[in-house]
Amino acid sequence: MIVAGVMSGTSADGINVALVRFVSARRFRLLGHAEYPYPKRIRAAILASMNASRASVADLARLNVLMGELYADAVEKTQRRFRIQSKLVACHGQTLYHQGTPANFLGRRVSATWQTGEAAVIAARLRLPVVSDFRPADLAAGGQGAPLVPFLDYALFRDRRMGRVVLNVGGIANLTAIPADAAAKDVLAFDTGPGNMVMDAVMEDLFGRSYDRGGKVGASGQVIEAVLAKLLSNRFFVQRPPKTAGREQFGGEFVREFLRLCGRARKEDAVATATALTARSIVAAVRRFVVMPSTRGQFREMIVSGGGTRNSTLMAMLRTEATPLGLTIRASDEFGLPSEAKEAVAFALLGYQTWHRRPSNVPAATGASREAVLGKICYP
Repeated sequence: MIVAGVMSGTSADGINVALVRFVSARRFRLLGHAEYPYPKRIRAAILASMNASRASVADLARLNVLMGELYADAVEKTQRRFRIQSKLVACHGQTLYHQGTPANFLGRRVSATWQTGEAAVIAARLRLPVVSDFRPADLAAGGQGAPLVPFLDYALFRDRRMGRVVLNVGGIANLTAIPADAAAKDVLAFDTGPGNMVMDAVMEDLFGRSYDRGGKVGASGQVIEAVLAKLLSNRFFVQRPPKTAGREQFGGEFVREFLRLCGRARKEDAVATATALTARSIVAAVRRFVVMPSTRGQFREMIVSGGGTRNSTLMAMLRTEATPLGLTIRASDEFGLPSEAKEAVAFALLGYQTWHRRPSNVPAATGASREAVLGKICYP
């Protein structure tokens, strides 16, 4: 069965499509993948809608339909490019809001998540069934609705001889710690904090660019250690897993405080500090929750994927910080999974599971009380 996995992350930089042939949940092959950047006006509208304190209901409804059209366009183009016809689409949608832990609302305590992109539009355009809205089923089972990629990490990267830390650096950075010869209940996974999100926002604010291409700006600056120490005291970083993060924690308000702390420092130094924040918060999380004195030597590799792998300055910082923990940095590309395609492949796998009425959350990662079949199916 060929599934088109569709992913657009918290960085809101574009849409990734992966065409994956499945024999089973553990036997599959990536046939092709492609990425389509959002037009500037659409990206601006998405960013303005994320975690917004006020938003037009009419505009949000229109954005939902527009995103469905864009997802359908992306799958259509990818199928045409590789001359492959899918049987199913698995679309994550664009996250506008994610609150993984319950909070008071009108007399009840509720968790909530919203991934926009109308599945009915995709199904009608492509004449294919579409699995979407993956996260609410885990929330309903008492989980945080994230991270969901650990299901793929466990299927692909568990090893009988060594423990591995599987890291994805998208807008938010998240990791999956898989001990040697682990059962699913032994997997630990959580968001570590900002991935590209803060770096991108600082670049946009100071240089008018959407990201630091290759990490060149960060490489030309000096880390402001006092600012970094202040930022790393944020309570999110010491909070025990399970935990999730998004623009609610590391969006506009956090970036404004970051820039205030940087004061009149060189712009390049601010970017270098934002880059170091990502690297050090990741490795601090590994040191605090994974490679502790009791487990030192058991974890030997960190396998990295996501857009952050294109930032050579970030990757160099990660290597420097991770080496004392006995971790060798490797890219998911070495395992036949291109870094930029990983999350789209993950949701293709989750969609495949849903189509066969099988669960695909990892309760040890999300905090759910039970396994759950994720997503909703829309038929053409």
